[in-house]
Amino acid sequence: MSKEDELFEIADHQQGYFTTAQAKECGYYDSHFRRYLSRGEWIKINRGLYRLSRYPVSDRPDLIEWSLWSRNKQGEIQGVFSHETALDLYELCDIMPAKLHLTVPCHFRKSISIPSVLKLYYANLEAKDWVEQQGYRRTTPIKTFLDLAITRQLSDDLLKQAVIEARKRGILSKHLIESLPNTAAGNFLRKLYNEK
Repeated sequence: MSKEDELFEIADHQQGYFTTAQAKECGYYDSHFRRYLSRGEWIKINRGLYRLSRYPVSDRPDLIEWSLWSRNKQGEIQGVFSHETALDLYELCDIMPAKLHLTVPCHFRKSISIPSVLKLYYANLEAKDWVEQQGYRRTTPIKTFLDLAITRQLSDDLLKQAVIEARKRGILSKHLIESLPNTAAGNFLRKLYNEK
């Protein structure tokens, strides 16, 4: 496989985006970067982040950009979109978060300041707590609802609207709701789910 094909395969899984490290793993050298940028084949998005110029732009390129921003020194993505952002992605209620809500591991550190567009939460999520999208991760619906019920940063009316819509669409089942932990958040979600 050529280095171009290898880079395209990586970028294709990330909606056209790739990192400096990923390009180098495919066989590109620092000297190649200027040439591909000047020919318009690559677009520099941010420090260490590029996009293939001919790749169609997605509806939410910001999700890819900040997901790749969250990677660790080994290049592994650390962040999972959660809370209000995850709820917005599920399109269950009329919500427009002012920031992107991202849960990162408790040990997460960056040498630069956290961009103002992000609201970070620190928690060690398990694989069962999130789903993989094309180039980013988001918390599962039940994890999203639990997070919002714990933080109570969303109005009860909006959360109720989302729970009712999730129930209608079959995203939240009675079995799933009944399996929630017997905590304040779990009990609150059960109450919202059972309201008419």
